[in-house]
Amino acid sequence: MVIERTAPGNAYRVAHVPGDVGMLFNEVLGAQVPVPEAPARIVSFSPAATETLFQIGLGEKIVGVSAFCARPAEAKAKRRLGSYNTVRDEILDELHPDLILTVTGYQREFAVRLSKKYPVYPLELPVSVAGIVDFIVKVGLVSGEPDRGRELGAALLRSLGKLRKVTDLEAYVEVDLGGPVTFGSYSYITDALKLLGCSHLYEDSRSEWLEPDFGKVADADPDLVVYEPKMYSKFKEGDVLPLFRSRGWGGLRAVKLENVFVTPGPLDFLAHHGPSFITEALPWLEGKLRLAKERIES
Repeated sequence: MVIERTAPGNAYRVAHVPGDVGMLFNEVLGAQVPVPEAPARIVSFSPAATETLFQIGLGEKIVGVSAFCARPAEAKAKRRLGSYNTVRDEILDELHPDLILTVTGYQREFAVRLSKKYPVYPLELPVSVAGIVDFIVKVGLVSGEPDRGRELGAALLRSLGKLRKVTDLEAYVEVDLGGPVTFGSYSYITDALKLLGCSHLYEDSRSEWLEPDFGKVADADPDLVVYEPKMYSKFKEGDVLPLFRSRGWGGLRAVKLENVFVTPGPLDFLAHHGPSFITEALPWLEGKLRLAKERIES
């Protein structure tokens, strides 16, 4: 299938169509997007969408991904087209995708640009754990597998039901996204902590993410610290304490009680809103909260 615009600003022209094509309204673009009922050539620039596509049985329909799409392992065998927000048009022209999946936030302008020429369907970044389930169901809807998407969403809801709260703790979470980043009230990471009964140092900040104030962290003296290194970095668990001491955090209660936890690498772990956030990251986080509580109470 090939989808083209007849001229700048004109409607899409759909050529060489083996099946039915419908127009799906996209809230982000504020426009209709031509998407076949069963897309056969999918490009995903969203690691979360890529993981979801594989889990609902559409891995063979993926013809290209971003350099950061690494879940599941099979995704690494797919053609790498660019980064989060870069791709050469000639590559997309060669692949003839009938559906391109992106997200909002850092990819919004990228999606808008691509949508002028290609069938792009941006999905909103989730701001809650429930939003992650909704995101996954939407991937199934748009990609022509609504039942599988709902089944996966239902399975993830059952996984959430197995989690148990760990109360009376305050955490500080930091992720290296090319620099130190923490998370406010509009982040699914903050929502995940609240779901587990834990408060977050920046939970009252009305933003998704922000640059942390190291002095504020020192003054707050949180019960535990969770640190996520940059994806594919050579950062080792033993590197975290020298980093924290360089910031003047050597006297933190979390440091003294060994309540500093480094997420498993080398991929994004908390900074990934695909199905594995619910099946892997949340149970890991619950376990670290329980361990921190035990160390405080002992």
